[in-house]
Formats: sequence, structure tokens, C-alpha cells
Amino acid sequence: MCFMDLLSVLEQIDEEAKVLETTSRRGYKAWMPKRVVFTPDAMDEPYGRQIFERAQELNLNIELLKNNRITGLRGATDRETYKIAKNTLAIVNAPKGAFNLRPIPPSADWQFHLAEGCPAHCQYCYLAGSLQGPPAIRVFANLPTILENTVKFERLNQITSFEASCYTDPLSLEHITGGLAKTIEYFGRRPMTHLRFVTKFDAIEPLLNLEHNGHTRFRCSLNAHAVAGRLEGGTPGISARIQALRKMALPKEQGGGGYPIGVVLAPIMPIPNWEEAYSELFNELQQNLNFDCDLTFELISHRFTPGSKDILMSWYPNTSLDMEEANRTTKRNKFGGIKYVYTKEQMGYLKTFFHQQINDRFPQAKILYWT
Repeated sequence: MCFMDLLSVLEQIDEEAKVLETTSRRGYKAWMPKRVVFTPDAMDEPYGRQIFERAQELNLNIELLKNNRITGLRGATDRETYKIAKNTLAIVNAPKGAFNLRPIPPSADWQFHLAEGCPAHCQYCYLAGSLQGPPAIRVFANLPTILENTVKFERLNQITSFEASCYTDPLSLEHITGGLAKTIEYFGRRPMTHLRFVTKFDAIEPLLNLEHNGHTRFRCSLNAHAVAGRLEGGTPGISARIQALRKMALPKEQGGGGYPIGVVLAPIMPIPNWEEAYSELFNELQQNLNFDCDLTFELISHRFTPGSKDILMSWYPNTSLDMEEANRTTKRNKFGGIKYVYTKEQMGYLKTFFHQQINDRFPQAKILYWT
């Protein structure tokens, strides 16, 4: 390894250490992009102009683009491109294709998108390979049109569920956009639709007093402390997320949000001493959710594709995440794509453990699925 390569590696290690240090601090600081760009189409939208005003109030570095093309996201290396993109927030209009909603079983009936991209630095990121180009965060300024479009997909005389966090973590952007609150209130006014979103963030205060009418399920992505502390840079710690989950579930008369809640345990990994590590997580959850609440669990084991592995290794070349194909078995989708998943034996041990923990500690909760 030449001196310049070594220097680059050391700089990356130092940068990732700073991210993890920020994560571990009790006073987590909200993400602030170094660059916020607005397309002309976005500035034609009232919601786009509202975000522009918020960005001004936050003294963010704003650029008004001359056309609707986002440039300046690529650096000399993949790592530099990643760094530039992750510090860029682009306010754009959702393309026409975004209005053709797709089903997303088993999470919900349909998925729709408030934004694409996420400011966190999770070294197993599921968006790797799912979105095209550098991983900049794009917020859609034509939000009212996006919300109105969901009406077309309601099922007749049946509750229809909509997932809003397939391609983003909407709470991570709320302090800049305010779009999640608008979405929750919109679904709160519709009697036969339910909204679902999941987050690794804890800045829930803007959501507590909304008129959601029980139509939004607030779900928190959790993991063992050892996994989150090592692989989930740029996010609040697990204990902070659990406190947010508790407050969102508490009745409004007790200062809470009165929301139905959910725990998304993902990605589940058989790390060394994994039973002890995950038992510790369940202990903390049980202590904080010690009251009647509408609670669900979604259990997702770690998996990766050849394409996502290549992207993640370019973003995090020194990751300690185990993506060794020899330790996995392959699973094919209906299009012939390959995923590397844990072996049948490993899956059996994990599934039995997690189901037993949940059934013993939270007998009223629903386990929605294991995958």
C-alpha cells in the first residue's frame, strides 16, 4: 500500500470514528446538510418554498439551480462521491413514475415516497443498489400531489395500508422539511387508510400533538447495542430510540403521542454471544413498554446481494460487517436475482429465539413476519 492510499484509509477511519462518537453521545445533533439545492420545479411548489424558508431559518447553504438536473455530486473516488452526496439535500419534484404505486408485502399494501435517501451511515444500508447514482438525499416538493395520488389505491370498504419509509427515513429529515407531520395529519383525516413508517431517529416532538386518529403506526428500527454502535453511524443510540418509542405510545393525557407502535428488529445477526446481546435489548424494551399499547414486531435477518455488497464495500472498505458468501446460502427471487442469507439451521435458531422472547415478554403483541 502506497503512502497516499494509507493516508486515505486513516482519514476514513478517523471520519467514521467521529460519526460513531457522535452517535454514542447522549445529546444527538440533528443532521444538517452542507449543501441544499432547489430545482426550479420544486420552487414552483408551495411545499418546496416552505422547505426553502426553513432552510433559510437554519442558515443552511442554499443553491437555486437553473434547471432540474442535480450536478456536483461526484468526486475523484467512490468514497469521495459518497461523502459529497451524503452531505447534499436536493429538493426536487417526484417523477411521473413515482405515482404508479407498487405493493410491498408483507410490510403494507402499497409504498409511496416522501423522499429518497437517508443521512445515516449504516454499513449494511438496504438502499445500496436500490437507488441509482450517488446517495444524495432527495425530498419531493410535490408532496400534496403525492398524497392525493394515494386515494386512487384505496381498497373498497377495507383498510388500506401505505408504507412511507422504503427509500428514506422520514423522521431524519423532519426538522428541515416538516413533511412527515403533513403526511400523518393527511392520513388522520382519511377513515380507511393507515400510514406506516420506520425510523432510527428520536426527534419525535413535532409528531406528539398531531391529530393522527390512530391511523399512523410509528415503528422504530432497533438492534443489539453491539450491532448499532458498530454499524449504525450518524444515528441516535438504541436507548434514545426506545425512549422515543415509549413516548410515542404513551397516552396523550400522559404527555405521549398515543400512537400505535412497532419494533422492526433489523438486521438480525448471529454476532458472538448474540442471545445475551438481544436478551439485553428485550430487557430494555420490556422495562420501557410496561403499559398497555398497540405493539407489533417485524423480524428481518441480515441479507445482501452481490451488487449491494460491491457498493457497500466501496462506501465502507474497512467495515467489520460479515458479508462472506461462504458463510451464507443463496436465495433467488422470481426474477432470478440472488440474495445471500443465513443457512436454514441458523435461521431456525434465530427465529425460535426471537419468537419465544416476544411471546414471553409481550404476549399481546403481534409478530407480523419473519424474513
